[in-house]
Amino acid sequence: MSKLAKTSSFSQKHPVWTVVIIEVLLLLAVSAAGTYATIKELSYTAPVLISFIPIALVLIIYFTVKNKWSDLGFRPLNTISSGKWIYYAPLAAVLITISFKGFREISTSEVLFFIFFTLLVAFVEESIYRGFIFKTLLTKGAKTAVITSSILFSITHLLNALSGTDITQILLQLVYSLLIGFVLSLLMLKNNNILPLILFHFVHNLIQFVGNDNTSEYMGIDLFILLVLAVYCLWLALSFRKPNITKNLNQSS
Repeated sequence: MSKLAKTSSFSQKHPVWTVVIIEVLLLLAVSAAGTYATIKELSYTAPVLISFIPIALVLIIYFTVKNKWSDLGFRPLNTISSGKWIYYAPLAAVLITISFKGFREISTSEVLFFIFFTLLVAFVEESIYRGFIFKTLLTKGAKTAVITSSILFSITHLLNALSGTDITQILLQLVYSLLIGFVLSLLMLKNNNILPLILFHFVHNLIQFVGNDNTSEYMGIDLFILLVLAVYCLWLALSFRKPNITKNLNQSS
């Protein structure tokens, strides 16, 4: 027993403190990058690039050196049984719906930049929230892992939205990111595969960046998506019938 205790990592011994440290460090990194970008009058994408590129490199090195890729859900897509792919169908519906807003005219170089930018964001955020934070909190129970990781994901996006002045858009962003967080966390709990989540996150953000900027004109579409996500969360939550879901998830890892 003493040998096992000695070999336990900090995250295993102190899961809550681990999550707090990860979230604080992420917020500090983004805030510092935002301050620097403001002083230097850089573009609105600069804070994310300045903070997320080093974070992505650290994550890749850590996952490789510690052999954490599989533990955090980076698995072949064929590990998801054919019967469980149906749970991802509403994600496709969300992507199609937000595409109805249309797209603005941008250059090829801008498209390539946004592909890199959104893929970077998707990898970092999913690795942190549905990877590190979610998996760390599973020791406290599945409900704790899903709820806490989703709330922290929403808080991070809320801070980004606070730069605006429209309270309606801020509240919409809060609810939207919270529901997205719940959906992706529940899918992680169900299938223990982070790749479809990164793909959705990437395509979702890419559509938003190259889409029309006038969000107020498409408020009806946004509200419809919120309704879809709320029903989606309920459907996923009700799909968990076995009380030993966390045990099954850990056994498959």
